Parts: sequence; structure tokens; C-alpha cells
Amino acid sequence: MDAAYPTFTPQTEAEACGLIRGSAEAGRKFAISGGNTRSGLGNAVEADATLSSRCLSGIVSYNPAEMVMTVKSGTPVAEVEAALADARQMMAFEPMDHRAIMGTAGEPTIGGVFAANVSGPRRYVAGAARDSLLGIRFVNGRGEAIKAGGRVMKNVTGLDLVKLLAGSYGTLGFLTEVTFRVLPVPPVEVTMVISGLEDEIATNAMAAAMATSLEVSGAAHLPESVKSRFLGGMLPEGAATVLRLEGLSASVEARSKKIQALLSAFGPMIVLAQDESRALWRDIKDVAPYTGNPSKPLWRVSVAPSLGHKLVAALRLEAGIDAFYDWQGGLVWMQMEADPDAQLLRGCIRSLGGGHAMLLRAADAVRETVPAFEPLNSLEAALSQRIKEKLDPAGLFNPGRMGI
Repeated sequence: MDAAYPTFTPQTEAEACGLIRGSAEAGRKFAISGGNTRSGLGNAVEADATLSSRCLSGIVSYNPAEMVMTVKSGTPVAEVEAALADARQMMAFEPMDHRAIMGTAGEPTIGGVFAANVSGPRRYVAGAARDSLLGIRFVNGRGEAIKAGGRVMKNVTGLDLVKLLAGSYGTLGFLTEVTFRVLPVPPVEVTMVISGLEDEIATNAMAAAMATSLEVSGAAHLPESVKSRFLGGMLPEGAATVLRLEGLSASVEARSKKIQALLSAFGPMIVLAQDESRALWRDIKDVAPYTGNPSKPLWRVSVAPSLGHKLVAALRLEAGIDAFYDWQGGLVWMQMEADPDAQLLRGCIRSLGGGHAMLLRAADAVRETVPAFEPLNSLEAALSQRIKEKLDPAGLFNPGRMGI
């Protein structure tokens, strides 16, 4: 979108309603923005103006005893995290910060987190961002303010609408407020590091740990090609398979010993203390190895945990790629050395039983020809189009971002 196009920054939800009603009548299309740090995600947007939530900012209500927070959508994530830290609480889904891999600036907003359903390493045990989202306020394409959900999970009024808006990348409505569940910060955290495992063996080790009742809250494999780019290069020699344990001190100590006994046959193991553990998982969350290479295509691939290493092995026969694994191998971060090879990648995923591949980063010319999101089948496309027509009949919001 041309940077010379105007930007509208409503101060209130009512003002946003008026702007959107007027735009529906005038046929003005909007690129939806918060902090603009995730502006490159998805397909290119064809719009006439930007509609920004950055002036809709502030914590509306937060009672740590209830573990529920209500926040205006344009509130910086840093402000939310600071308030939670003061109460020793957190967003359990660990939203990643896209700025380094996308080459963007500004401040990520909480609305952007939920609009893109941004979830980090704890997702496979704590759920995605949408699983913590209890309620929303948004303005639809008719300029009507809509409230869905509530402050407690038992209130399921509009729950499906809450789920629909989360992960819709601003294509269904203009978020003005979100209410979400938070959790206490675990008092102790450590990470077990097994060194020197090949991808397949690492997958087996992670599966063995996850099959126990030891409550592993993070499981990732960092091949030797990327290992030095985590934790300032302080990890031991060889590939690193990492398992996180959190909780009370005595519990973590006991579970740590059991993990070491269970996995000792796989390879040498060390234990990272809390500060190093947190730094490592921050690097994993924010995809540290693939920052600073804006010209290299970057994929976020979701497959069955047992299949991640098979996908990478198959692709390496045909293309130059680098990869590491999160979510016990179910999430593969994959950087291509040259072309995105979208057909090859998506074909391999289908041949292994299915999954999803999202192109996060590529040259502008590539983004014009390669769909960023996994193409929908005809039934999925028709359903998505009907939902879009219900909530945004004139197609005002982020036209083209998700292909509709």
C-alpha cells in the first residue's frame, strides 16, 4: 500500500464506528494496523487508507486474583507484560515478537497478538493465543460495535465469534478491546539439554519425555546448523535437544532427575539454570537464527510432531534449506536459501499426511505470486467467503490479506 495514503487513528470505539460507516458508503478499503510490526504477514493488502488502533490504548481492568485482564486493542504488549510481571503473572501462550525476523520497527500491540493468533513454545501444552481469549469488542464492516464472549470461560455467549476473530489477521473486523486469561509465572524454570542427536533420534527423545507425566512445558530440537545462534553460542557442542520444566522448586528438582534418568541413554545432558533457560526459550520463541536475512524466504510449517524431521529430510534432497523444530517437532521453522519452493514444500506436506505452511518472509516480487497461507479447498474457501460477507460485506478490512 502507498505510504502516502492517509492513516486514520480513532480515539474511541464510537469514532471508529463512524469512520467505518463512512468508508462503507464511500467504498474506502482499509489496511488494519496496530503497532505495524506484523504488517508483512500474509498476502499483500490492496487498500486506500490505513485504520490504526494505536490510539485505542490502555488497560481497562485487571484483578490479579481473577487472572483475567481486559485491554484496549492498541495497547503495547510491553505495557501488558509489565503489568503482569508486577503481579508475577504471564500470558501462558508466550507470544513471539516478529520485529527481528520481519525487519519491522514500532511496538507490537495486544490486538495484533490476538488478530494473528501469535503463540510461542508453550502452545502445545497451554494452547494458542485464541485459547486464552475470553471476550472481544470489535467494529464490523457496517460500522456496528459488537461484543462477544465474557470475562469468564463459563460465559460462552459469542464464543465462536471470539475464535473466528482470533487468527483472522484483521480481515473480519476492527478489534477495539480484548479480554483474556492469564496465569501465574512458575517460580522455578530449568532446561535439560541433550547434545549431539540427529533429527530423528531427537524426535524420539522428545516423544519419550512428552509421553510421561513430568509436565514438560517446552520441547525443541536445534540442529548443529543453528545451535550456535541460540543463547549467545553458549550451548554445548553438537545439536541441542532442549526440554523445559517449570513449577515449584522441589517439583522441578524431582522431575529433572526423572528426565535425566529416562533420557540418559540418548546422549550427554546438562541442565540450564533459570536465567539461561529463559533466555534460550526467548530465542526459540522469536526465531533467533533467522533474523537479519530479509532476502531469504522464511516458512512456518505445522505438521504432526513425528513427521517434522521426515519433511526436512525430504526437502533437503531437492532444495537448500535450514530448519529447527519447536513443539516437539510439530512446528518447523524453515529458511530457504534461494526460492521459497512453495509447490515443493506444500507437496511434501501433503505426501506426509497434511499440515500447514505459512510464508512469513520473502522478496516483494515473490510475495505477489506465492500465497502466504495454505490454499483452501473449495468448501473451506466458500465457508470463509460467507463468513467474510457476514461480518465485512463491503470487503473493507485488509482486502487480500488472507486471499479473500
